[in-house]
This record gives sequence, C-alpha cells and structure tokens, in this order.
Amino acid sequence: MTDTDQIVEPGAQVSPEMTKSLCKDLSIALEKFPKVRLGHLPTPLEPMDRLSEMLGGPRLWVKRDDCTGLSSGGNKTRKLEFLMADAQKHGADTIITQGATQSNHARQTTAAAAKLGMGCHILLEDRTGSNDRDYILNGNVLLDRLHGASVSKRAGGTDMNAEMEALAETLLAQGKKPYIIPGGGSNAIGALGYVNCARELAEQAASTGLHIDALVHATGSSGTQAGLVAGIAAIQSDMHLLGIGVRAPREKQEQMVYDLAQKTADYMGTGLTIKRGDVRANCDYVGPGYGLPTDGMIAALKLLAQTEGLLFDPVYSGKGLDGLIDQIRKGYFDGMENVVFLHTGGSAALFGYPDTFGLPGYSD
Repeated sequence: MTDTDQIVEPGAQVSPEMTKSLCKDLSIALEKFPKVRLGHLPTPLEPMDRLSEMLGGPRLWVKRDDCTGLSSGGNKTRKLEFLMADAQKHGADTIITQGATQSNHARQTTAAAAKLGMGCHILLEDRTGSNDRDYILNGNVLLDRLHGASVSKRAGGTDMNAEMEALAETLLAQGKKPYIIPGGGSNAIGALGYVNCARELAEQAASTGLHIDALVHATGSSGTQAGLVAGIAAIQSDMHLLGIGVRAPREKQEQMVYDLAQKTADYMGTGLTIKRGDVRANCDYVGPGYGLPTDGMIAALKLLAQTEGLLFDPVYSGKGLDGLIDQIRKGYFDGMENVVFLHTGGSAALFGYPDTFGLPGYSD
C-alpha cells in the first residue's frame, strides 16, 4: 500500500475509479518482490451463459487460470512466478517440492524449473492408495517426467516436509544448491501470486463495468485462497469469496487460510488485519477423501464439458464446481447477479482417471 491510501467506510461500495486507484497502489506494493515471468497474464474472464441458463441462478463467469500457459496452465503458475524468482535470488540450481500423485503443482514446478535451467526433484505422496497404472504413471506424472524431473513416491501419511529437508541435505552434500517449495506453493511468497490475481480480476471487472458479487474456487493447500483474501482486503473489495474444500474439514481449512492470509499481508507490509469472517470454506464436497472421485464431481465436470466446452479436473476444480452448482440450487447466491468461478486448471489429471466418467467407447 502507499501513503495515498484511501479508506472506504464499512458497507460502502467502492467506485470503479477508486478500485482502479487501489489496484494501482497494490501493484506498486507488489513490485518490491522479485518476480520472473512464467505465465500468460492477464487470464481471460468469460461468461458461462449456457450453464447459467441451465441452473437459473446468477450469471456465471469463469476466470481462466487454466490459460496461464505453463505446461498446460493452472493456478500454480502465478505462485511460481514469485517462488522461482526467490529461488534465483538465493542462488538455487535445484528445486525440491512435493504433492499428491496427480499434483498440478508438481507439473507446473517441473516446467518452471526446466524453463529456468534448474534441476527438479518431485516427491509424490500416495494419498489415494491407487495402483492403477494410468493414475500412477499417466496425466501429471507423465508430464513431470517429460519435463526432466526426478520423481519418487512416498507412502500416504509421510512427513513430506521432513522428506524434502532430508533430500536437500543430500543434495547439499553433492554440491547442489537446493531450494524447497512447499506443497502447492502455499507460503507467503507463493500467495503473492493470488494477491496479484485479486487485483487483476478487479481491474478486469472495473474496466467493463461488471460488478462481481462473489468469487468461488476450489481450496486445498490454502495458498490460492489466502492470497485472494489478502488481495481483496488490500483493494477494499466487497466481493464475497467462497472456497470449496477438497481435502480438510471446514474449521481446519479456514484456519489454514486465515493464518496464511495474515502472514501474507504482514509479508507485504500492508498493515492490514485480516478479518476471520472473510475466510469462508465449504467442505461438504470432499467425499471419501482427497483425490477420490464423487458422483457430484463427475456430474458437474460432464455438465461443464457438454455445455461450455471447458475441461475441469477431478481433484480440485471439479469438486469446486460441484459445490458451486449445489449451492446455487440451495439458494446460497440468491440476490447476487454475477458470480465468478476461478478455474485453477489441472485438466492433465483427467488422463489419470480414464475410467471414472463411465464414457462409452467408439460408435459405428
């Protein structure tokens, strides 16, 4: 933030002119952090009118962060622009990170490391217990290897942070300079990518006269939602933010997001105090567990593919869309006119779940 910050009274709607001014202030505040360009930004903001008409609720829009461009795109690219720059700042030549087997974060990290000429080691935790060949070798895992990363597997429940630290010690002994990126890129540095996304989205809306009543997205490792919470607070937007949980129970998910959002605001030096009530997560759509299909996810993903021609993923955006659709039907967004869904990418993971959708074979 700058010395010319303007404060909006609680409950007052920010004018497009003030939004632009606050977004400019936020952009200036973000410039002090090192950043390397990896993504195609800004990503498109598009209406989903066929889906909107079918559901009969608010007009639905999609923020296309599947179009960030890095190894088929996704939300982690925004985080990696800051994280990889920080790695370069520290003189790193090797990246270490971790995720679940079909990790979108791992895929995008391997691509970023390849683009910047760094080595990359990926540790994948088996969170589903599946030994299906497509799941453990296809989709994101195939792309991890194609980008030249070293990929190794760990049992479910492993202390993945400890495993990354141990690998870093081994690499240091070999003369490497490793840099550890947490799962999902979810720390205060990575969350800056979604502080910036909140600014970008607000500017897109203001430039077209669109008032966004709510923003909905899938929330897991918490970095995306935490960055959005901090960014929305910085620009004093009245946008209602709702995360649809894909892993943890609601109280745990909201606490993780809140803690990281406050750390992110502190890291930026904004002086903002994040309101606990601004952190909302609905975790009713996780189903039997992280990465495990649900009937609602399957139906939602098929519906979107066949009405809007968009591909969501079965782990994150698919469950997020299931939550959005169900909450529209239950009246959660009654009285709202425009609701945006943030598409966090990950369609490569579909190829790890080829039998999930019960699709017919070839027709004559």
